[in-house]
Amino acid sequence: MSEPTPLLRVSASGLLRRRGVWLPSAVVLGLLSLVLSMLYLGANNDPVGATKDLPIALVDSDRGTEVAGKRIDLGAQIATRITGSAELRDKVSWKKVDRRTADDLLARGEVFGALVIPEDFSADVAALAGPPQRAPHPPTMTVLTNPAAGSFGSGMAAEINHKVVATTSAQVGRGLTEQLGRQAARHPASAATGRTAAPGAAAAAQLMIADPVKATVEEGHPLGTHSGLGLSAFFYALVLVLGGMLGANVIHAQVDTALGYLANDKGPFRFVKPAQHMTRVHHFVVCSVLMAVLSMLTSALAMAGAVGVVGIDASHLPLLWIFGTCATAAMGITALALLAVFGTPGPIVSMLVLIGLAIPSAGATIPLQALPDFYRFLAEFEPFRQVVDGVRSILYFGARADAGLGRAWTMTAVGFAGSLLLGLALTRLYDRKGLHRSDLRLTPAG
Repeated sequence: MSEPTPLLRVSASGLLRRRGVWLPSAVVLGLLSLVLSMLYLGANNDPVGATKDLPIALVDSDRGTEVAGKRIDLGAQIATRITGSAELRDKVSWKKVDRRTADDLLARGEVFGALVIPEDFSADVAALAGPPQRAPHPPTMTVLTNPAAGSFGSGMAAEINHKVVATTSAQVGRGLTEQLGRQAARHPASAATGRTAAPGAAAAAQLMIADPVKATVEEGHPLGTHSGLGLSAFFYALVLVLGGMLGANVIHAQVDTALGYLANDKGPFRFVKPAQHMTRVHHFVVCSVLMAVLSMLTSALAMAGAVGVVGIDASHLPLLWIFGTCATAAMGITALALLAVFGTPGPIVSMLVLIGLAIPSAGATIPLQALPDFYRFLAEFEPFRQVVDGVRSILYFGARADAGLGRAWTMTAVGFAGSLLLGLALTRLYDRKGLHRSDLRLTPAG
């Protein structure tokens, strides 16, 4: 009978003196801190300077007017000047459309705002150049916001539109001042009589002429009061992504514990089951089935917490649950595939892929058009962006396929299938090469 092998003991100070304990931890933690700081702060360092082709709708509804037998159409002139502005040429992608199309673009989240030149714009401007009025009516331009497409992007579009209105007002003001100067030179007596007859009205008109065009702000696509100013979709998508990634790690560990690959520690108590062999392929399949089935539960509970307890504004609840289930399952199987391929480093790799690279390129807080080119490239395939687009469409845009939901379904399916195939292919390769996770040596019968 063989004697039991005595346990090797080590002191805490002895373990802390080992380079193999310090070096790997220092390298991994240091690189994570460096990479994550560069990824997150690099994406948000200068969104205004990085802005390129921010989509904004431009609506010219001006009907023009007749002045002294001459037709004027200030709306068309201003729209041409806006779209041809050298300052905004690279930053803004103006969509010249009618009001109905603009409303549809806002309702699909395809533009972050709109600038509307109203029907009576030319008539209101022309009235300022006429005789002084007791209550002159200022010409206005309407700034439409779209927080449903992203509060930051909507704010950027609104700021750009306000600057456009201010520039337009200055240009129109100069034109009015010149026109009134010419009128005064031609008819000095009439001008003096007008000022004498109504000095208060004339003063008001002069002040208005200096800065004639005013901006009115309206919400182009209204959101409910419990939508987090357009951020509830981002946080809900984050719950789904984390549910998939963390769920994959929990499921992987529980299956390993059931097979005896890992010890089951409960407080000070430790339980170790006898090791049971399972191929890598079967291990991945079991974990994937658990992930897919349990995603139905986690999606339902996420929705219950967000809608039932917190009370966020949400509709299309069955669709929200189905999409949440599929998104969580896709994220979870992606994480399981990375665990199967990389082993112990798998959680770090999945965190970088599903969180580190994904959140800055999701377009959820900073619009994609305000991100550096590297992040716009990542946004084409990183899964977080697809989940955000799907949830945003369901919560804010009536679950319209052309508001991002169609692309979200397609990319979620591609991610699910691609991760499943990757996991199955590489675990099968490992099995064929005899790279098993358990000891296959059998004890001969006595």
